[in-house]
Amino acid sequence: MIVAHAFTILGLLTAIQVGAAVYSVGPGQPIAEVNDVPWELLQPGDEVRIHWRPQPYRAKWVLCCRGTAEKRIHVKGVPGPQQQLPVIDGENATTRKELNFWGESRAVIKIGGANRPADTLPGFITIEGLEIRNARMSNGFTGREGVTKYRKNAAGIYVEKGENIEIVGCNIHENGNGVMTGPNVRNLRVAGCFIHGNGAEKSIYEHNVYTECQGLIFEFNRFGPLRRSCGGNNFKDRSSGMIFRYNWVEGGNRCLDLVDSKTPAITGDPAYRESLVYGNVLIKSAGAGNNQVVHYGGDSGSTRHYRQGTLRFFQNTVVSFRRGNSVAFRLSSSNESVDCRNNIFYAGMPDGVMILLAERGRIDARDNWLNSDWRFTPGERSPIELAALNRSGRDPGFRNWMLRQFDLTAGSSALAAGQPIGNINSVSASAWAFQYHPHQSWTRRHETKKSRMDLGAFGGGQK
Repeated sequence: MIVAHAFTILGLLTAIQVGAAVYSVGPGQPIAEVNDVPWELLQPGDEVRIHWRPQPYRAKWVLCCRGTAEKRIHVKGVPGPQQQLPVIDGENATTRKELNFWGESRAVIKIGGANRPADTLPGFITIEGLEIRNARMSNGFTGREGVTKYRKNAAGIYVEKGENIEIVGCNIHENGNGVMTGPNVRNLRVAGCFIHGNGAEKSIYEHNVYTECQGLIFEFNRFGPLRRSCGGNNFKDRSSGMIFRYNWVEGGNRCLDLVDSKTPAITGDPAYRESLVYGNVLIKSAGAGNNQVVHYGGDSGSTRHYRQGTLRFFQNTVVSFRRGNSVAFRLSSSNESVDCRNNIFYAGMPDGVMILLAERGRIDARDNWLNSDWRFTPGERSPIELAALNRSGRDPGFRNWMLRQFDLTAGSSALAAGQPIGNINSVSASAWAFQYHPHQSWTRRHETKKSRMDLGAFGGGQK
């Protein structure tokens, strides 16, 4: 007899691995629909495999369960013959009757916060390989209160609370927020995802990503533009211990909006005072209203909560297709600073101007490449001593910037123009040895010269 979770589930299990169950969903599988998965019973090591089919799965659910470091709970999409991801569609979705959770209108997939199963702190959960869409206020679903509309800020995935959560290889779009968290989240990793086309029309408060965590890593992701007429940011964050590396970010009110939290566990964490952004491609789109690429510090108006620390900004390629001024950094107060090294800043339009700093704060900028006519602030030319620490020119030597091919050609003045970064607190020098690979993947960097770093997100000595 096959026993799982102290009782027998006939017809649902495709395999048992030392007490762990595999629930296989889709055409020709033991489970036909996502709502037939006993989500309320998941235990450490269990795996839910959702197979692709031509029509979407119109289901929404809560994960209120815990795995372990050795036995994660894994919800995994099995792709179709052309690598299509199985679609989880929030429009007209329904919820399994055995589930009962609050905040149904907040997401298609919600982690944490339930009456049934019994509430707990979810942990060691991985969501992988799903296309998740349509948690929008124009769409409805059927839940515990009947037909209901989503909230304006509903998310494809909303992590209300949890620890050691991973979101990997997902396509998340057409939601109010793509990925969103509450402040009671520790150690979230989002990797290899395509997050795009989210936001709420005529609103600045919904974003592709909106996070507030204690410990956060975003890596190898592709961030596309938001939905048309949506004024939110591409990536908005209020976390401590934030690492944002090897991502491709295009569009949004700002590419990165790194602002303040009011949650004591986050603001009291020493890692709140340092954020790491490295190896990314940040693209300011043509026609963008806001000219800022990165905002760091706070937006609540209560400066005592502001980050008042250092943004470590290394090995990034920042490109603007915007006409007129583009501002690399806006710092919220004089207590914020940027450690800015080994980057490329390029405003490529004929009348485009790259400005390093909006108006306040402190910046240590050296070993960067900038346009010849760059400005330190909107009304101030670059100081002579600062200009001497950086390189400038008319063209950084991209393969083809209009086609968004930002790797460096042999004659580029950005080759072997930087210095080794070394160790930065908990991040070792080996962290600078990788780069984003279009799209949603990574490769190892190969510098032109071993003794010096090539500037920007891509090493020039590729193999």
